[in-house]
Amino acid sequence: MLKKYNVICGHYGTGKTNFTINAAVNLAGQGKKVTVVDLDVVNPYFRSSDYIEQLESRGIKIICPYAANTTLDSPYLSAEIFSVFVDDRIVLFDVGGDDAGAYTLGMFSKKITDSNDYSGIFVINKYRNLIEEPSDALEIMREVETAGKVPMTAVVNNSHLCSLTDEKTVLDSLSYAQEFSRISGLPLIATTVPENIYDKLSDKVPNPYKTTVYVKLPWN
Repeated sequence: MLKKYNVICGHYGTGKTNFTINAAVNLAGQGKKVTVVDLDVVNPYFRSSDYIEQLESRGIKIICPYAANTTLDSPYLSAEIFSVFVDDRIVLFDVGGDDAGAYTLGMFSKKITDSNDYSGIFVINKYRNLIEEPSDALEIMREVETAGKVPMTAVVNNSHLCSLTDEKTVLDSLSYAQEFSRISGLPLIATTVPENIYDKLSDKVPNPYKTTVYVKLPWN
């Protein structure tokens, strides 16, 4: 369900940046030309721009906030972002968490939605604080849509417990993800499965999406 423009949102800590990187790497592996736009100017941790070398080594272009990966506290958006609306590359927007992070998306929302060639992917994680119930995650999603002015069109279940994620972690999240899909009215297009347990779960999980853990906790 990926389109020309793909907006990837979610609550803080759901793993949307890791999902974005995996999607970009997979698309590049299929010979697609891909650009990742890091729109996170709020959270100094877990930005796509922290992985520039890994992405560029695969031919993926990354546009990151000016002064990201420096000691400056307030990175700001680069005008280079506007180039994605005139080239032929697939674009993945990695949006900051919650409504606070989504406000920057509003600057580009009309160009994205007017294209009629976009997907809004909301990433959920059953195990995150404040979204333990599907209804909590739905409230966050509505806030993100209001702030970013881009309606979500699909859901990715990225429920995990970092390095503690096992088969049970993934399987126990399925009913949560299905309920979120039901109450939001959005299709559940994938459930991410870490590559080390993918073979054990590929036939037990609807629409399994094999992922590599690129984004790791800084204290690990």
